[in-house]
Amino acid sequence: MNVHGADNKVLMSISSIEPDGSTLLIKGKLFGTMPLSAKLRPEEARAAFKLMNLRTIFFLMTLVFRKKEG
Repeated sequence: MNVHGADNKVLMSISSIEPDGSTLLIKGKLFGTMPLSAKLRPEEARAAFKLMNLRTIFFLMTLVFRKKEG
């Protein structure tokens, strides 16, 4: 999975997402070269939902079913 910037270049390539105790471990590479292991804690996941309104949450739930753009 890739995360793209505004210029459509790959910022991060995620190679795995897996549970690690009570956190979510995300492994990948930044800018294609720098290895990264990041942990998403439960309180940070809850904070992400506080940033979204109902419309955005619905969009997120339907995102996997949408066609590729451009």
